[in-house]
This record gives sequence, structure tokens and C-alpha cells, in this order.
Amino acid sequence: MSDLKPPSPAVLDKYRGDEVRPLYTGRVRVSGGETGHGRASGVVVSDDGALSLDLRLPSSLGGPGGGSNPEQLLAAGYAACFHGAMNLLASRAGLVLVDPCIEVAVTFSRDPIDGLYLLSAEVEAYLPGLEAGVAAELVRNTERVCPYAKMFRNGITHVVSVVPTAAL
Repeated sequence: MSDLKPPSPAVLDKYRGDEVRPLYTGRVRVSGGETGHGRASGVVVSDDGALSLDLRLPSSLGGPGGGSNPEQLLAAGYAACFHGAMNLLASRAGLVLVDPCIEVAVTFSRDPIDGLYLLSAEVEAYLPGLEAGVAAELVRNTERVCPYAKMFRNGITHVVSVVPTAAL
């Protein structure tokens, strides 16, 4: 028997605090691999060792393919988070979901504003057997709750810094 179980819908209860309260930090390190370029031949390893994979430039960007890429990893995180939030909301609402599926496409594009690059995302929810209006309301509510949806909608707080070589 598996020890796996979904979180309690109580995780949806509102937080009442004056400061952001961190709950978990996922940390990965990317090195450049064979070409020295993280996007083309990078190696991703999480601090707990649970994630370890090779990055490869997709063939559509002139690479060989054959490995994952940053857009796939972001899409996977978004889809997993949205799926989880949707299931929690459905449970709280007494809805029974039968094999729900979330598909996320993250697109790497050229930005006409600054001539550089941008990301966009598209989320599709497959909710077999759920009445269309109920499904639409569930997805709208999930978009309000899911932190990835919030990040894409509002941006994200981020800090970029240079760390002394001795810290590696």
C-alpha cells in the first residue's frame, strides 16, 4: 500500500499574516555540461537528488533534441500545481473529478517590444463528465488559487545575485 495521499483541502484556508510565510523551497543547480551552455547541454540536479536530468536545445531551436528544456520544466511545474489546486477546490466543493488532466504549453518567443525574448503559457483543463458551466467555474477558481497562474498573471518577486566562487 502506498503512503501517497493528496493534501487536505484545509491548505486552501486563508493565511492571515503580515509577512510572506515561506513553506517550501525547491532548489536546483544547472551546470553547462559538454558545451558549457546550460540550455544546450546543461545538467539539472536538485539539492535533494530527486531531480537529475540533461537539458538539450530542442530541434526547433537548432539543437539535437533528446533531452528536456526549460520550457518543458516550467510547463510541468505549472501543470502539476494547477492540477493539484483544481483537485483541492473540487474536493472542497464536493465535486467528483474523473481522471482530470491539465495540459500546459509554455512558448519561448521573440519579443517585438525589446527585440529579445519572452515566455507565454496556455493552460487546457480536461474534465471528463463535468458539466461545462461547472467545469468553467472550477477552472476560473483554480486560476485564482494556483500560484503558477498568479505568477504568470502578476509577475513574481525575484532576486538575482552573484555569489563568490568560494561558495560553490
